[in-house]
Amino acid sequence: MPKHIASPPNDRNWLGLLVASLVVLLVLGIVLVQQTRPVPMHDLKLADGERLKCVSYAPYRLPGQTPFDEKLMISREQIAADLAALANITECVRIYSVDQGLDQVPAVAREVGLKVLLGAWVNADSQRNMKQLDHAIAIANDYADVVRVLIVGNEVLLRRERTESEMRELIEYARARAKVAVTYADVWEFWLQHPKLAETVDWVTVHILPFWEDHPVAIDRAVAHVAEVFDEVRGHFDKPLMIGETGWPSAGRQRQGSEPSQVNQARYIREFVHVAHEKGWNYNLIEAIDQPWKRRLEGTVGGYWGMLGTDLAPKFPLAGPVTERSGVAAPLAGAALGAALCLLLTLGTHGSALRRAALGATGAVAGLAAVLGWEHAQLAWRDPFEWWLLGGIGALSLMTALTASRWSGAAPIAPASEAWAAVRAGCVTGHATGQWFGLLRGFLLFAAAVAALLLFADPRYRDFPVFLYLVPALVFGVTGWWAPTRFGIEERVCSLVIATCVVGRWLPEPLNPQAIAWLATGLILAAPCLRTIVRKDQ
Repeated sequence: MPKHIASPPNDRNWLGLLVASLVVLLVLGIVLVQQTRPVPMHDLKLADGERLKCVSYAPYRLPGQTPFDEKLMISREQIAADLAALANITECVRIYSVDQGLDQVPAVAREVGLKVLLGAWVNADSQRNMKQLDHAIAIANDYADVVRVLIVGNEVLLRRERTESEMRELIEYARARAKVAVTYADVWEFWLQHPKLAETVDWVTVHILPFWEDHPVAIDRAVAHVAEVFDEVRGHFDKPLMIGETGWPSAGRQRQGSEPSQVNQARYIREFVHVAHEKGWNYNLIEAIDQPWKRRLEGTVGGYWGMLGTDLAPKFPLAGPVTERSGVAAPLAGAALGAALCLLLTLGTHGSALRRAALGATGAVAGLAAVLGWEHAQLAWRDPFEWWLLGGIGALSLMTALTASRWSGAAPIAPASEAWAAVRAGCVTGHATGQWFGLLRGFLLFAAAVAALLLFADPRYRDFPVFLYLVPALVFGVTGWWAPTRFGIEERVCSLVIATCVVGRWLPEPLNPQAIAWLATGLILAAPCLRTIVRKDQ
């Protein structure tokens, strides 16, 4: 390794890395400070006896619990604990089926003073539908003092599992036998597409979810949007109208202007309830308790619509200001540890003060990204496979900062295929750091290309993986602009895929901060390789 490298290209190399790292630290610092700021919002007056009208209740909050496990039976003890917690904030719970022990809910609800919106699950299985419906009708009749309404099917038309005529038959069957009111629940657009279905129900039950609209509605207009839709639907029907689902998620992927966050969830719930009570709306909020199993169907965001966490603790207060995070001690500690570790690794290597400053700043970004990435992983990663795969990518991403601390900036970074061949043959040369760098770069470019392609092709339920690739983007993207480096055909293909897909993902939602961050990360990571392609074309 050279004793001293101080060529102008190398100085530009470290200066670029320092500036880019400081910019990232500044942006993330501003975001973290804003997240600690208390946000005032409308208070619910629980002290005066104000309660939520109703909340969706599903008991699948414990590890391994899912409605897809046909052998699962929820214990009466768990249901009793759940409903006792919910009785503090609501008058009623909505359930979606009577399988897996949920048929015990009305009896427990009676004991704790709650009413029930009882659901019969309807899908493509006709035989099972009739068995479910008969059981639900019997429960509704046995607990007519508790059950406010029998809901025959939930978003069945949306899922295209039954036709309108088939739903009419099931609803009419239930109305002829049930002692309580009967309704059907679906998103509001499908009610407008099937207006004759209202002839068969006692109530019209619509779902209005601003976050999930085809054109997502930002939190500032979310409640106003619900009011507009409510009035539009009410104008089409002469039956009583109930909002069967509305709510806001506390974590996950932002959709255009609709940002999931704890503050936004609290704001939506509190503002919506205030307006709903003022206007006398009949409503049900989704949902009572976070449902980790829903991440399989709807990505991270699907698991975090609950007002209570899986431990039954409230996620936010119903009165007073709300903050997104309580403090920044952990992120600051991560940044300090990362900077210190990278600076320690520079000991014994030759280089300028500029180099050490750049590597210290990069280490701070790496430590901060590690903490924020860990926070996201606990919310998003769903099984051991994701923990091993994504955790491995995250570890290698952080390794780029540590490896850079042992790199002079002059050792050429080899193409991944060439470096891998050298390692397999045991022919690692004096430029070993450059060869290991080449392997890291090749693997992370491939991983980022796969992530970018998946997010481009199937974006609805996928998070933006910024923290997995932020450090590689700084180290390889910024330093690779001036450092001596060569690229193989595989890296060129991956870089083209990354650049194309991050731009394609950003274009439909150009004001989404998460999409912008992913765009910047991907373009910076791919830029050095794309530069060589352009130069060859010229």
